[in-house]
Amino acid sequence: MTETPKRVAIMLDLQWPYKRHASTFAGTQQFAKEHGWHSIIDEFAHDTLPARPGHPVPYDGVIARANHELADRAKRLGIPVVNMWASSPVWNKLPGVFPDFDASGKLKAEHLLSRGLSNFAAMTAFKNRGERIEVAQFRNMIEQRGYECIVANSPQSLSRSLDHWRRTKQLVEAWMDRWQLPIGVMIGGENLGRLVVQMCHERGWRVPQDVAIIAGQNEENLCENPRPSITSMEFKYERIGYQCAKLLQHLMDGGDPPKQALSLPPLGLVIRESTDFHAVKDELVAAALDYISRNSHRNIGQHDVSRAVNAETRTLQLRFRKFLDSPIATEIRRVRIERAKRELAQSDRRIEQVARDVGFKTANRMCEIFRRELGVTPTDYRRERQINGKP
Repeated sequence: MTETPKRVAIMLDLQWPYKRHASTFAGTQQFAKEHGWHSIIDEFAHDTLPARPGHPVPYDGVIARANHELADRAKRLGIPVVNMWASSPVWNKLPGVFPDFDASGKLKAEHLLSRGLSNFAAMTAFKNRGERIEVAQFRNMIEQRGYECIVANSPQSLSRSLDHWRRTKQLVEAWMDRWQLPIGVMIGGENLGRLVVQMCHERGWRVPQDVAIIAGQNEENLCENPRPSITSMEFKYERIGYQCAKLLQHLMDGGDPPKQALSLPPLGLVIRESTDFHAVKDELVAAALDYISRNSHRNIGQHDVSRAVNAETRTLQLRFRKFLDSPIATEIRRVRIERAKRELAQSDRRIEQVARDVGFKTANRMCEIFRRELGVTPTDYRRERQINGKP
């Protein structure tokens, strides 16, 4: 006898221009196809479900940006719900799958600190719980290094009306008035990031030389255009959707809910022009860092870097240790690792090809360095960031 397909409601408040919405939905549908679900897009599933037991229940489970009414009705009916909205008013009352915003905030701080900056600022939407978590971790990392971070809040929607837009700009102006350049800035969303870039230009500030910016969750159209392109965090939201569906299947099969929400780590930063800068007071070191950034994919070593900037290797090594507290080789290796991580996360190219193209001579050499520096192999690093990888 053929098993009746599971009927699953998809209530995600889908706003299709946003990659995080479309990608989450795509992840749920990949799992649905693999397991023969009958998916129903129902943005008002909280109303579709009967208010009390005793009436026909149209769904076996729900994946949702969950609200109070959905949580209450589903509980009364015994219908499993998986929440994928970190800012949900019931985020701590339902099984959920969210991006790991703690990890994201840490990565953003580490990246801006690696640019040699000592001034920092952050702005996030006050009502966005995920962004608040991210900023808290970002600020914590900055303060652990002995620096201060100027934090401000913005509205969730920037352009609801002309008056709203003007008030938003006034908030940003007041925040920027407190900056000391050069500065590393973390911004919650790409729209706000674009506004800040524009306002920097109006003040005659250069991006990234005066203001290095990380913004949003890699909505490519906003991040890449207009120039300068903006560095952003990639979460690979297909994984969020897939893991939501996987968890819902577990619950529909009678499994126990996890004790806490699942947090999926980001794939990593997509580094673009807005942070392609090293705030190093020493011009010789700055020139060497620029050369490494542009040539790390080639077979270069410390002597090549020294020749490129017309310096003795010993002199340059001493400057690196003074201003960066690390040798030349460490910076070359760091840049190669970052490029390898992006390639592994964002492409399906063979490990051997990635290793060669980012500057490691062999896959074995890249594997050795990944194990030592990151504690995982390149293959494991990629697998963790696949749609159906482990949470």
